[in-house]
Amino acid sequence: MEGLSINEISTFEDIIVTYNPSLNVTNYSYVVYKDNVVIEKSDLINTKVDIKLTDEGKYKIEIINYDVNGVETKISSGDYIIDRSLPIIKLQNKTYKIKTGESINYLDGVSATDNLDGDITGSITTNIDSIDFNKEGVKKIEYSVTDSSGNIAKETAYVTVKYNNTNLIRMGQFGIIIVLLFIILFLCRYIRSIKLEKRFSKFTINSSKNSSISLFDYLYNKYNILVDKLSKSLSKSNFLINRSKRYEKYNIAFNLNDENNMKFMSRKIFIGFIFILVLLCVNLINSKILSIYGVIFSFVLGFYVLDIIYIIKYSKYRKQIENDMLDAITIMNNGFKAGMSIIQTIDLVTKELSGPISREFEKISLELSYGLDIEVVFKRFSERINSSEAVYLASSLSILNTTGGNIIKVFNSIEKTMYNRRKLQQELKSLTSSSRFIMYVLIFVPPLFVIFLSIMNKGYFDPLFNNPLGITLLVIILIIYITYIFVVKSLMKVRM
Repeated sequence: MEGLSINEISTFEDIIVTYNPSLNVTNYSYVVYKDNVVIEKSDLINTKVDIKLTDEGKYKIEIINYDVNGVETKISSGDYIIDRSLPIIKLQNKTYKIKTGESINYLDGVSATDNLDGDITGSITTNIDSIDFNKEGVKKIEYSVTDSSGNIAKETAYVTVKYNNTNLIRMGQFGIIIVLLFIILFLCRYIRSIKLEKRFSKFTINSSKNSSISLFDYLYNKYNILVDKLSKSLSKSNFLINRSKRYEKYNIAFNLNDENNMKFMSRKIFIGFIFILVLLCVNLINSKILSIYGVIFSFVLGFYVLDIIYIIKYSKYRKQIENDMLDAITIMNNGFKAGMSIIQTIDLVTKELSGPISREFEKISLELSYGLDIEVVFKRFSERINSSEAVYLASSLSILNTTGGNIIKVFNSIEKTMYNRRKLQQELKSLTSSSRFIMYVLIFVPPLFVIFLSIMNKGYFDPLFNNPLGITLLVIILIIYITYIFVVKSLMKVRM
């Protein structure tokens, strides 16, 4: 650069300032300031000089000329700025997800700043015009900005473009709405026909042969036909046959009267598919695509719904039998004192009591009438109920049947033992009520906390469902929570 510039110069390169004094200058001196600090000073005769500025900073040069008469002339330059610091581009969103044909506000949340120029957001340029958002794939939006010194900064945002299935979803939603309207219309006509039938029934004589069935009976019959067909197909698998045997106790306890336990397995599979269908309808209404994880989760949830229902019902069933067992023993003991046989006392229990205990003793009476031994019958009873009272009663009758003895004394002992046991259970229940309350608090506080967070911030747990790593963490969390429940319950449980 020849001569001193009186204007400000900013660049990212080295600066060489060449000063060539005029002929009437005999000698001169120059001073170089960097960030207002003297870094170089020199006195020269009338010769050309090259002043090199290489480091980053703000420079200023002052030259004092002396002519033949000794008169000095002072010359000052403008600012020479060497700036090698890149501008900073900030992107609020570095990833976007859109559907084909959609557009994005690519400058939303985008800013650029420079150490000298300040806010230079308006100087940002992109390649947005060369990107085709009508095709699927991952697109790159390249942001670029240049400061006054020529430094260039770049940032990249990624746009994932997926197929736009909005029209397909809308067609699905429209189809669901049409089906629901037809169902509602059909139900309205069905209800209206029932009302008309009730109004005219008192003026008509019903035929003795009426082969018509209701809508719900018709649908239920169709459902049973599908269950039977699926059961026949599943019966070819030995694994499923062995697994279905665990449901036999439900058939016996609740008088389901199923031909085989495989029907229970078939119903579970049907309910699993119904859960998938419900989830599909919900996703269509919310304009979402059903994911493979959602399909698996909904099917598993529907598959085990019947297990959960029957486990709860069977637990209540057993508890009611255990509560009525003392009454049954008392009735049998009074019958023995009156001179009745075991079969007569069993029949007496079925008449005097009601509920599950009465049904169980009816089964005992029926098995005895078929010729089974008392020991075998009560052993089957204890295995069905799987409670300590039933096992105690079966063992006592087995010993009496094998070795003999005074049955009245034995049943007096059984009655007294069960009475004391129930009394002790009530006392333990009262003493451990606070511990059980703490156990329930420890079990239910985590899910309540999750529900509270979901209400306060609906998208708080979205990362757990939107990527494989989140789903893996969710599975680990559920395993830890289930283990935690078992540990807490085992610590709080009092064994007698």
